[in-house]
Amino acid sequence: GVGLQIVRYVDASRTATYADGESGPRQIVTEIRYPTLADGVDIPYAAPARGFAPFPLLIFGHGFAVTPALYSRLLQSWASAGFVVAAPVFPVENADAPGGPDEADLTNQPGDMSFVITKLLAASASSSGTFAGLISPTEIAVSGQSDGGDTALAVAYNATYRDPRVKAAVILSGEEMPGVGGFTFAPGSPALLATQGTDDTINLPARTEEFFARAQRPKYLLRLLGAEHLPPYSQQEPQLSIVARVSTEFLRGYLEHTPADLLRLPALGNVPEVSSLTSQP
Repeated sequence: GVGLQIVRYVDASRTATYADGESGPRQIVTEIRYPTLADGVDIPYAAPARGFAPFPLLIFGHGFAVTPALYSRLLQSWASAGFVVAAPVFPVENADAPGGPDEADLTNQPGDMSFVITKLLAASASSSGTFAGLISPTEIAVSGQSDGGDTALAVAYNATYRDPRVKAAVILSGEEMPGVGGFTFAPGSPALLATQGTDDTINLPARTEEFFARAQRPKYLLRLLGAEHLPPYSQQEPQLSIVARVSTEFLRGYLEHTPADLLRLPALGNVPEVSSLTSQP
């Protein structure tokens, strides 16, 4: 099962400036899903499956003008597979931001991801609370879709925003953050799984192909044949299930260090007329 807790973190060291002209400390509401022995999904404050802890941590970034709720099925699948999944609501880009979402805040979002990592590792290191002892401090990945994918890519591979705690990245129809240089795909950088719809007109396939070509091994590229920008990550089947299965085995392989999971990737990712997987382990 999947437990759900929603936490409001406040980063007083950084400012959020909204489209309506207001500003203040960055308040980062975060949906946190985690494994539980209870039956069901998104069970508020369910007791965690602590006997199986610690779990790897996955931070997920939503796209522009939406919220993490749009991706709930994907986030639930990761949590039920044995990950703590934290999805921050980016203060300025989310659909409900004061004055409307503003994409000018994109370069501040990598800091939001790293801040949430720090807060959750502190919660896991504490002696009490839902997340006490729940998270492995050395097994951390980032993911995101669209602008959230840009954010995760920067946290994993950008010289300015790189968080050295991150060991793997799952980039869903993302690209190198526009106007930001310093992407360094050096040997020893996090393992990469990129996914891309071949009919995506918002994040063009060439943008994913470009950073994938520059990335170092291990790297994998899942092409979703005929798929557009958002549906494969929210509700379109069988694409959503393929993304969930491939990304889960990828994350298990590189965070739980289980080579057998990686051997299953070609069979999961190569689905006739639906998807194809390029594997460079």
